[in-house]
Amino acid sequence: MATQKETRLSLPDLLKGVAVIFMVQVHLTELFAVPAFYESFAGKLSLFLGGPPAAPVFMAVMGYFVAKSNAANRLLAWRGAKLLGLGLLLNIGLNMHLLINIMQGTFTGIDPWTYIFGVDILFLAGLSLIFIAFFQPVFKTHLIAWFGLLLVAASANHWLPAYNEEHQPLQYIQAYFGGEAHWSYFPLFPWLSYPLGGYLFYLAEKTTFFQHLKARAGLLWLILSVILASSMTYGFRVSIQLDDYYHHDALFVIWTFAFIMWWLVSWQHIEKWLPENVVFRYLRFCGKNVTAFYIVQWLLIGNIATAIYRSQSPLQWLMWLIVILIASSLLTKGYLLVRQKSFSIM
Repeated sequence: MATQKETRLSLPDLLKGVAVIFMVQVHLTELFAVPAFYESFAGKLSLFLGGPPAAPVFMAVMGYFVAKSNAANRLLAWRGAKLLGLGLLLNIGLNMHLLINIMQGTFTGIDPWTYIFGVDILFLAGLSLIFIAFFQPVFKTHLIAWFGLLLVAASANHWLPAYNEEHQPLQYIQAYFGGEAHWSYFPLFPWLSYPLGGYLFYLAEKTTFFQHLKARAGLLWLILSVILASSMTYGFRVSIQLDDYYHHDALFVIWTFAFIMWWLVSWQHIEKWLPENVVFRYLRFCGKNVTAFYIVQWLLIGNIATAIYRSQSPLQWLMWLIVILIASSLLTKGYLLVRQKSFSIM
C-alpha cells in the first residue's frame, strides 16, 4: 500500500492521468460516435466525464504547481509563450487531413481559420501562465488579492465587449479571451479561474484554517457529497451542453470547484485504500507525460475523425478508445525514449 508521502507526491500525476483519459474518451464521443450514441445517456455521461473531472482538474493542478515552483516571472511567461506556439502547431497538425480536403475542394463551406485558431487547452495554459506571471510581482502571496482575481476571471466574460462581425481578425483574437465563438473551447475567461484556484490552494495550504480543514477531510467529503448530489442536475446539464460548458458563468465555476475538492478527497482515499497496481501506474504515466500524451491523442483522433466523422457505433467507439489509448501510450513512450537518447548524446 502506498505510504502517505508517496500518495502526496503521486496524487497530482494520478489526477492528471485520469483527466487526460477522460479527455480522450470525450473527444471520441464528440467526433467519432453516431448521433444516437451522442444523444443517449451513455453519450451524455461521456460528455460529463470529459467535463468537470477533466480540463478543470488539469488546469487546477497546473496552477498549484505554478505556485509551488516559485519560478521567475520571465521564465513563466516564456513557458506560456511556448505553449501558445505549441497550441497553434497542434491545431494545424490535428486538422491536417481536414485542411488538405478543404484546399483540394473536397470539403466546401468550411472556414479553415476556425480550426487553425481554435482555442484548445494549450492556449488556455499558455495564456494562464502569462497572466499569472504578470500578477505575481503585484499580489505575491496575498490570498485575498488572488481570490479577488479569481472572482473577476469567473465572471469577466459577461463584461467583455462582443465583436460579432464574421471572418474578421479581431473575432479570432477575442475568442482567446471570451465571447461565444463556437471555436473558442477554453477562453481565458472564465477558464483562468481553475489555474488561479490551484494557485490559491497552494497558498492556502499554509494557513491554520486549511490544516483544520485537512484534519476533517472525511467530514468535508460528506458535506461536498450532499451539496453535489443536491445540485447534480444543474452541474450535469451545463456539462453536457457544450456551448454552455465552454462559456460557463461564475455559478458553474463555484459548482466545479466544489466538484474538484470532492474529486481530490475521493482520489486521496482511493489511492490510500487500494494497493499499488498496474492501473495506478498507467494513470501516473499518462499524468506525468500529460502534454505529450495529449498532443499524440489529438493528432490521431483529429486526423482520423475527418474520414469517419460521427459514424461509429457504441461498440466501435469502445474499440477506438482502446486503440487510441494503446497507440497514444506507445507513441508517447517512444517519444520519451528518443528524447532521452538525444539528450544523452548531447
